[in-house]
Amino acid sequence: MYLVYILYSISADLYYIGVTGQNIEDRIRKHLSNHKGFTGRHKDWKLVYSESFSSKKLAYAREKELKGWKSKSRLEKLLTRNSSENASEHILLAEFVL
Repeated sequence: MYLVYILYSISADLYYIGVTGQNIEDRIRKHLSNHKGFTGRHKDWKLVYSESFSSKKLAYAREKELKGWKSKSRLEKLLTRNSSENASEHILLAEFVL
């Protein structure tokens, strides 16, 4: 199983979109660690959205689609819409904290 996920940093007011085939908690720990990458600059990333896929190809296609939106308001509409739905393929985890 592969996950497309969206992280949010309150201090930076930014979203990060990624894909993982590993345990999501482990992946978020890596984002929160002290590293030189984009997410390493901020230490308050929270998981706000995840979507599961059966293949890496489908997950990367969805990640590309979401990154192509280039609009914070469009992402926030996705998050708002899915917070009120109970669809099995869309899971809102607004307060995930390690």
